[in-house]
Amino acid sequence: MEDRFSSTFFIRKSRSKKSNKCDIYLRITANGKRSEMSINRKIEDNQWNKRSSRVMGRNHDADMLNTYMDMITSKLNKIHQRLKDDEAYITASRIMQEFNSGGKPNKLVLEEFKKHNEEVDLLIGRDISKSTAKRYWTCYSHVTQFINEVFREEDYRFKDIDYDFIKRFELFLKTVRNCNHNSTLKYINNFKKIIRIALANQWMDRDPFYNYKVQFEAVEREYLNAEEIDILYNKELHFDRLKVVRDMFVFSCYTGLAYSDVEKLSTSDISIGIDGKQWINIKRTKTNTRSSIPLLPIAKEILSRYAYDPQVIKSDRLIPVFSNQKSNAYLKEIAMLCGITKPLTTHLARHTFATTVTLTNGVPIETVSKMLGHKSLRTTQHYAKIVDRKVSDDMKILEDKLETQKNMRSGK
Repeated sequence: MEDRFSSTFFIRKSRSKKSNKCDIYLRITANGKRSEMSINRKIEDNQWNKRSSRVMGRNHDADMLNTYMDMITSKLNKIHQRLKDDEAYITASRIMQEFNSGGKPNKLVLEEFKKHNEEVDLLIGRDISKSTAKRYWTCYSHVTQFINEVFREEDYRFKDIDYDFIKRFELFLKTVRNCNHNSTLKYINNFKKIIRIALANQWMDRDPFYNYKVQFEAVEREYLNAEEIDILYNKELHFDRLKVVRDMFVFSCYTGLAYSDVEKLSTSDISIGIDGKQWINIKRTKTNTRSSIPLLPIAKEILSRYAYDPQVIKSDRLIPVFSNQKSNAYLKEIAMLCGITKPLTTHLARHTFATTVTLTNGVPIETVSKMLGHKSLRTTQHYAKIVDRKVSDDMKILEDKLETQKNMRSGK
């Protein structure tokens, strides 16, 4: 790592019109970047030696000023050496900040955020999913750009983060990064975890989120109805890649498994339940919660199709799958062939299981929640609202039919 550091003093004409004296300034340079501040001392212009960056003369005032500047230089060197020993990221502004805090270490946001993310990466596949870890790194990138562009700093002290910082970060995400409202709040929540760590370690004196309110906007989730599932399932497809993706999608429609869970599904995840039938018992990749799902006939039929597939046998997986990106691309192709206008994605299958396959057919919401592996019933209740809307739409159709029959009877 590059490490160039120096400090010097210089004078600048006082801004006060009443004073003819000059202010003494400190300039720190680290790795090509500068940071400056006044040391709150004044002298006459002709008293300053530019070459030595010190006050000329052998009188008491000159000696006191020079001693004071020597003391500052000594403290700066100690701070620089400590940061170097800690292998910390050294910047002029950081050295200046720690000098102003009396030489006490000031924890920096990006430095600690990066440490957190590196620790999260070690837990991928254990306590944390790959997608969650990736989201923290994306948030880190957003915070880095925010600090660099808005504050013109390479890092930022936790102690300086306040409510205004959070609000400005929210605005930055919505405008510069062009994130929608809910995505913005998800990144804010990612950052909030880093703030909680700082508060727990007493790196901050106050919680900047104290008066910050988070309100997500309701999102309408698409799902397939029973007719669309039948069209998709019975469609004659002429390419193996489309058949595999279609089967994977329909399997998710009848099990509620997310793409990441279907991808890792193996023979060890299938067991015999208390009813003597086959069940899927799997820990969800995203939440690490247990999902227990009885295998419906269509799901079992799809598994049987791939029982002797070379890729399945070789990998000990139950269904051969493409990457999520490729699967979603192929699903768009399949949707066009089936005449389905809804935006087919691997996750839409999970929504379809929750609504069309289960709740619409009278499966209790508590049962659906358990099969989906939701940590909270509140998450599942969103699907119940969708079903209620469908009931409302169906009743509107019935209402129109009854009105038409009434008009026919009355001769209108």
